[in-house]
Amino acid sequence: MAKNGFKVIDSDMHIIEPVDLWERYIDPAFKDRAPMGTARSAGDLNLIHPDGSLWGRDPVRPTDTAKPTGAQAVSVEDRFKDHAARGYSNQVQLEAMDVEGIDVAVIYPSRGLHALGEPNMDPPLAAAVARGYNDWLYDFCQADPKRILGAGMISVFDVNDAIAEAKRSVNELGFRAVFVRPNMVNNRPWHDPYYDPLWATIEELNVPLGFHEAIFTGLPQVGWQFGANFMLRHTFCHPVEQMLASASFAGGGIFHKFPDLKVAFLEGNCSWLPFLLWRLDEHYEQQGDVWAPELTAAPSEYFKKQGYASVEGDEEPVKYVIDWMGNSNLVFSTDYPHGDSKYPHAVERFFELPITDEDKRKILWDNCAEMYGVVQPVGA
Repeated sequence: MAKNGFKVIDSDMHIIEPVDLWERYIDPAFKDRAPMGTARSAGDLNLIHPDGSLWGRDPVRPTDTAKPTGAQAVSVEDRFKDHAARGYSNQVQLEAMDVEGIDVAVIYPSRGLHALGEPNMDPPLAAAVARGYNDWLYDFCQADPKRILGAGMISVFDVNDAIAEAKRSVNELGFRAVFVRPNMVNNRPWHDPYYDPLWATIEELNVPLGFHEAIFTGLPQVGWQFGANFMLRHTFCHPVEQMLASASFAGGGIFHKFPDLKVAFLEGNCSWLPFLLWRLDEHYEQQGDVWAPELTAAPSEYFKKQGYASVEGDEEPVKYVIDWMGNSNLVFSTDYPHGDSKYPHAVERFFELPITDEDKRKILWDNCAEMYGVVQPVGA
């Protein structure tokens, strides 16, 4: 396709799953406990329990709703009305890619981002929720498996379930990544040795691990302190949760233990990278002999070798990231079809950023192709 002479991979394109996904795809033994979608408006991405209570919510404020508000809500209704009316089908997805100028997209969920957000989930139920989503996603991608690539959901409520589903996602379903949310599960930071067998498995599978946050969850999240203030909660929960997770990988020793593991921190912007990595390096220099004696390089060097962060179309501070650490750790995202997406002008807006054509080429295609193992554009 090549827009303005550039091939484009969307590192983090979303779908809107059908409200009855788990009713149709979950193992029958778990159907009576499975989440269900609601569809009161085009931007309504809530999940509910069979009894009607909201699924995956801050237990102190369980009435929070996962949908855009204010001008953003109007934008969702206007821009995606036709897409919603046609059920956000895989054909709608391909049409949206064509309109935006995207050659290849890696698919992440919308409702599914809340599916494993229940605190203290029964591990077999959580694993079944992940399997059901992945089975649905496999069918969705069959519209054009060369252009629509899957990222498999894994449940870390039991690390062995996550390992098994990571293997199935890649070896049987052909997905190009696996993903989790950055919120801690069972109060374990990501650099807890409990997860080491999972990181080893993902490294062996030779796919990246994606971290992707969403605004509401019943798991611990920095956004909780802002209560029902959607604006403030959304401002901080995505980037700060990604910062916390990336610190575990770069400064907590995961990248050191698993030198071929690649990790993408998605939909949290990238402009926090220079500050965070500089501060991690400073603290490593001052205290690393006590708290990170296994590291043989500064945390920033580990991130530069193994980490990625996504750039959205209007993120002008990306120029400072490139100035500080180069252009090799950045990938592009449209965030279609969410309220803060710039669709159908996300790629056009990206071309206006104050960076070089070489930077744009690396971000739009080269880095993402390397990360996800995409060999060449469709039709090349």
